Amino acid sequence: MNFIFVSPQFPRTYWNFCDRLKRNGANVLGIGDAPYEALPPETRNALTEYYRVNDMENYDEVFRAVAFFSFKYGKIDWIESNNEHWLEQDARLRTDFNVRTGVGADEIRAYKSKSAMKAFYAAGGVPTARFRRATTFEDARAFAREVGFPLIVKPDVGVGAANTWSLHGEDELRGFFENLPREPYVMEEFVRGDICSFDAITDGNCNILFESMTVWPPSIMDIVNFDLDLAYYVSKDIPETLRTLGRKTVAAFGARRRFVHLEFFRLTEAREGLGGVGDFVALEVNMRPAGGYTPDMMNFAHGTDVYQIWADMVVYGERRVPAGTQDCCCVYASRKDGKTYAHAHDEILARYGNRIVMCERMPELMVRTMGNQMYTAKLDTEDDVRAFIRFVHE
Repeated sequence: MNFIFVSPQFPRTYWNFCDRLKRNGANVLGIGDAPYEALPPETRNALTEYYRVNDMENYDEVFRAVAFFSFKYGKIDWIESNNEHWLEQDARLRTDFNVRTGVGADEIRAYKSKSAMKAFYAAGGVPTARFRRATTFEDARAFAREVGFPLIVKPDVGVGAANTWSLHGEDELRGFFENLPREPYVMEEFVRGDICSFDAITDGNCNILFESMTVWPPSIMDIVNFDLDLAYYVSKDIPETLRTLGRKTVAAFGARRRFVHLEFFRLTEAREGLGGVGDFVALEVNMRPAGGYTPDMMNFAHGTDVYQIWADMVVYGERRVPAGTQDCCCVYASRKDGKTYAHAHDEILARYGNRIVMCERMPELMVRTMGNQMYTAKLDTEDDVRAFIRFVHE
């Protein structure tokens, strides 16, 4: 099997995907813009060969890299980055090189466009917030009268919470339309709730090979816009209602042979037409793993190896990793430089000892959302998780 892994050096732990593929006998062919000598040793060791391009945004350069690998190794079986930023480019490359093991260029819009997602949710019977494309002020005002303020406005195609705002009245709505961005935007009714993700690895028939729930802060948007600290955790179990909706969403989108990250609101306030407190409402789909080091947190929480489960799905079409031997919570909490905290770095390490499983500085590219200094710990209960977050962030 010839597998092209796009940008294998970012995030840092993605070398694990390549390593498990190589263990399964695949030729792992990397394409990236970092010099080969700058790649971490783990990444270099996991690759059969690496092709450096000057600019990953230059499609012609990346196309030539794939063509080189195709000429040297024969037919390419997979092209994947597992990275939101490159999903469209991955799809275009698959189409151009007739690679059938992933989404093609003509299908990718449904996975990237927030408005296009709505039809799939509806077809699968999965509840989701009402929305409207941002076209004119008058149309937006009519939508606001229907669902009420505040409204959430965000790019129809975008990553995370970048360029996302809440509008609290007609004056703010008018101001938004007076400075309407050039790219398409959508508006959604405001839903109060915790954000929970259903994270899964699927096989070629949309069967679930692995599943997990991650609980996120109520507003990543606020963390980005107001420079707040981030904390989130992988839960030890999944509520059956979320499991059911997650599997229905996978089927509705036809999410085959992928690591997926599906976001839901768990309502903290009843919403007419959506549900009561504790019910789940779909937010958006992401056809790639959860960001940052979340796959590693899943491993810590469930005593498993999601990288190997994914690689077995790719090479063998099935799961070969046995069920994990433990279930606990794995929590991430970070700090940002320039703020004063009640507890020093050494106090955190002393208090939580060997329960801390990751402790490091974050890459500059991830600081806005993920913070400068992160602490990740394995803890027994959600009460322990909340105490850990308070201690780190105080």
